[in-house]
Amino acid sequence: MAKITYIEHNGTEHVVDVPNGLSVMEGARDNNIPGIEADCGGACACSTCHVYVHPDWTGKLPEKEAMEEDMLDFAYEPDPACSRLTCQLKVTDALDGLVVQMPEKQI
Repeated sequence: MAKITYIEHNGTEHVVDVPNGLSVMEGARDNNIPGIEADCGGACACSTCHVYVHPDWTGKLPEKEAMEEDMLDFAYEPDPACSRLTCQLKVTDALDGLVVQMPEKQI
């Protein structure tokens, strides 16, 4: 289990425990975190689970695969240094303490 902090665009923080094996997106969905819409349900077929990963975490996450890179092109104001799709981040103990912030909107 990992404790993940989701920060809404307005600064509201939600700290939740997410079981290993789920995605960061599923953790948000299961805990009713606003700001992650996940329209495709985690199939990496949209960009509505886009977040900005805290700088302390960008180098600790697995590299983006090509499909995620392609979908991020459709995200609202993606940042090449820290934008990720939460459906592509699987929760493990190594993600304990992860901090992500939602963009102003999802498209």
